[in-house]
Amino acid sequence: MIDLLILLLLVIGIVAVTAKLKISPFLALLAAAFIGALAFRLPVEEIIPTITTAFGNTMGNIGLVILFGTMIGVILERSGGAIAMADALIKVLGTRFPTLTMSIIGYIVSIPVFCDSGFIILNSLKKAMAERAKVSLVAMSIALMTGLYATHTMVPPTPGPLAAASNLNVVDSLGLLIVLGLVVAAISAGAALLFANRFLNKDVELLPVPAEEADVSYEDLRTQYGKLPSAFMAFLPILLPIALICLSSIAKLPGAPMGSGGLAATVNFVGTPVVALALGLGAAVFLLRGKGKLESFNTQITDSIVLAAPILLITSAGAAFGGVLGKSSITAFLSDNLATLGLGIAVPFVISAALKTAQGSSTVAMVTTSAMLLPLLEPLGLAGGAGPVLAVLAVGAGAMVVSHANDSYFWVVSQFSRIPTATAYRTLTPATAVQGVAGFAAVWVLSLFLL
Repeated sequence: MIDLLILLLLVIGIVAVTAKLKISPFLALLAAAFIGALAFRLPVEEIIPTITTAFGNTMGNIGLVILFGTMIGVILERSGGAIAMADALIKVLGTRFPTLTMSIIGYIVSIPVFCDSGFIILNSLKKAMAERAKVSLVAMSIALMTGLYATHTMVPPTPGPLAAASNLNVVDSLGLLIVLGLVVAAISAGAALLFANRFLNKDVELLPVPAEEADVSYEDLRTQYGKLPSAFMAFLPILLPIALICLSSIAKLPGAPMGSGGLAATVNFVGTPVVALALGLGAAVFLLRGKGKLESFNTQITDSIVLAAPILLITSAGAAFGGVLGKSSITAFLSDNLATLGLGIAVPFVISAALKTAQGSSTVAMVTTSAMLLPLLEPLGLAGGAGPVLAVLAVGAGAMVVSHANDSYFWVVSQFSRIPTATAYRTLTPATAVQGVAGFAAVWVLSLFLL
């Protein structure tokens, strides 16, 4: 019982120092690993090896994957690839159902691009479509926000799901995670879309545009990028690695559908997440144009490293914390008690949702929850088969509940959409609660068939 109290105090401490004191989650998680090791009475000679081994293994397993995924997203964002994808989707979907179109655009763009960057890029498009369709800008903002959020927390190669997959040792099952993640994310975004449509024709007062901030039209935004890449080249850096990872998963199915020769070996090699994303990065390079292509590439790679570094450090520190928990007696205590409660797949969702709501960052919620969850998979009945994959998705669903004042994404959406804070609390925040709960409901239904 004392060990459970220690765990609760450690989690509360992580939330408190990151949410209230604004301490870096990396330092908070690393400190929790050291304090936890002492509190759980690990042998002194094992503390440093436990922390450094877990930290190093995670950095080695997931480091290049997160780096390559971030690089693809940055190049897509800055080359106009995200705009090209949006244009292509509008041509296919039309503007008859503007919120649906906006949600689908966000759903696809956020697979490689961070959701806050995606919203900023697509904000002008959202306003143009709202004006053209004569619908509420608030409804369009909710649709875009939640469409972006769905895949941001559910589908690799977005760093959050990748980090959770690494912590729960399901990197080798990324194909299954991508397929199920796309399904769960679609259900989640669909539920939020229904909520958004409640405001479709409602007049909601928006903040005025400051005189010094002239709104940029969607056409002006497109012009800033010069000649946009083709839709095929824009989608290729996303679709190529996803297709290769999924093909590798098919090759590993029982019965070896691709045989055991050279074809299967080749597919398994190119479908390794590091190789697949490296090939995706190679495809993204062709989006760069102009005389300064090499200089532009080097600049964007450098910026990508700066963006990815905090995620890598937080993920590895979370793994170090998880390594300490795995070595402690808390695992035996929870094994003896959790199994009798029948909570199962609900545990990762509830922990992730609590952390997200308390400290604001979806990535920190996913990393922290997945790190402490690994030793608990067995007592929760999630250690075998698709259990770890479903646990990652449950963590992702929880990481959407709820977005409010302590979440930077909340402010990006509300400020760029000119939505007053009070209105944002009544619209944006409940939308993320709806989609998070809907996402977990989908995961729970899948667990009835896959566990």
